[in-house]
Amino acid sequence: MTTARPAAVVVLAAGQGTRMRSATSKMLHAIGGRTVLGHVLAASQGLDPERLVVVVRHAREEVAAEAVARVPSVVIADQDDVPGTGRAVQCALERLDAAAHAVAAGAGTVSAGDEVGLEGTVVVVAGDVPLIDPETLAELHTQHVAGGHAATVLTAVVPDATGYGRIVRDEHGRVAGIVEHRDATHEQLGIREINSSIYVFDAAVLRGALGRLGQDNAQGEVYLTDVLAIARADGGVVGAVQAASALTVEGVNDRAQLAQLGAELNRRTLTRHMLAGVTIVDPGTTWIDVDVELAQDVTILPGTQLHGATTIGTGSTIGPDTTLTDVEVGEGVTVVRTHGSLAVLDDGASVGPFAYLRPGTHLGARGKIGTFVETKNVEIGEGSKVPHLTYVGDATIGEGTNIGAGSIFVNYDGVRKHRTSVGSHARTGANNKFVAPVSVGDGAYTGAGAVILEDVPAGALAVSNAPQRTIDGWVERRRPGTDSARAAARAASTAVPQGLGAQARAERERAESATPTLPGQSAPGDAAPEGDSAR
Repeated sequence: MTTARPAAVVVLAAGQGTRMRSATSKMLHAIGGRTVLGHVLAASQGLDPERLVVVVRHAREEVAAEAVARVPSVVIADQDDVPGTGRAVQCALERLDAAAHAVAAGAGTVSAGDEVGLEGTVVVVAGDVPLIDPETLAELHTQHVAGGHAATVLTAVVPDATGYGRIVRDEHGRVAGIVEHRDATHEQLGIREINSSIYVFDAAVLRGALGRLGQDNAQGEVYLTDVLAIARADGGVVGAVQAASALTVEGVNDRAQLAQLGAELNRRTLTRHMLAGVTIVDPGTTWIDVDVELAQDVTILPGTQLHGATTIGTGSTIGPDTTLTDVEVGEGVTVVRTHGSLAVLDDGASVGPFAYLRPGTHLGARGKIGTFVETKNVEIGEGSKVPHLTYVGDATIGEGTNIGAGSIFVNYDGVRKHRTSVGSHARTGANNKFVAPVSVGDGAYTGAGAVILEDVPAGALAVSNAPQRTIDGWVERRRPGTDSARAAARAASTAVPQGLGAQARAERERAESATPTLPGQSAPGDAAPEGDSAR
């Protein structure tokens, strides 16, 4: 059966939440990558209401800003000094009635002095129930409309109802009203069916009952729960729908409850992904935010956290011990023991272990960012490698290029950041420093230990290290009596005769004279495979 959309959903977010012991509103504490309020707003939007209202008071600016950020069309209603959920809903309804009157006046369908208010169903949701879902709200709304109820309450049965309002039923099992814990009799305290603070009302019934509420109760508040008793007394039918799980409607009152609900939300999120074809090796050590997207045949290894808008493509393996936030991962990618944020990894890439991907990192298809590598604001082309012990910041690297171990892209002059460009199929030596702004052309080579201060043309070789100077016997003369000196003396006593050593050196020099090699590179005939030079 198709049910008409609600005229409005009202989210109650005005409470102070003192038991959180926090300067931050409990509505703004987060689990699963969203604030508590964010979860409730997402579920409320699932009903596709004509109006969505958030009632605010404590931490007004921060809570209102979060609501607007999540739902730009949201209506913000301010609760005044009168305490209680009844007054909160009354403030929201006044805003909605004023808006309905303005629309009617603008359309010319109402005359001055005519009373025009919201018509239809009004769903009221507590703002601190982060596990509430659109399906539960939709079922509540459907049952309300189908039954022609004046009001319908969502309930739950719990082992310990301490602190909750109790659902009081008559001898026929129908809802007679709700009594708050502090106002309950001894007999009523034994009731285990509790009020979730989530309701659906007929707008006219709600409007009429709110005007008759008082504050004659233990807390001196205007109780919204009293609306149900008034609706029943006026001859209306009050319905009830029981939630499948009490956790779905459990509110956050302190940080212990926040952690408990966070763990349950994570369990549900992991289960959803596993049933959709994702392998999660150890759910006990894996945390995934609700907005993360995982394709089929993704494997998540232990100790992995995926946050924000992270997406992982088919066949990729993430972890162990990896944290990614807002990272886009392609298909067939491997990421091991890595921390990354706001990065993009194309198909077939590999990262880690112990890599740090900072915002703006883009690793091309089949590229590699290896062990103890940090990257930031860098484009690394298809098939290029930054294998280990390197910092690459503010740079562009072409395709098929290999960056030697221990390299640093020197991008900051103390005032401004500058970029470095390394072309395609280049080979840079170990322990290079690229002092930006500087460029290395396509197919160029650089020697080990080079400090690149000037542009290197395509196909050129750049070296900047001074010739080695060796002073024989220095240790024994200048550090006599040390362990080093004794070791040198022992080595000298067993050394190859000078003639043989000189002959070997001469033969090596003749071989090298035909094709010079760079410091740190292999001699002719012993060249490393393409793409693996200067590792």
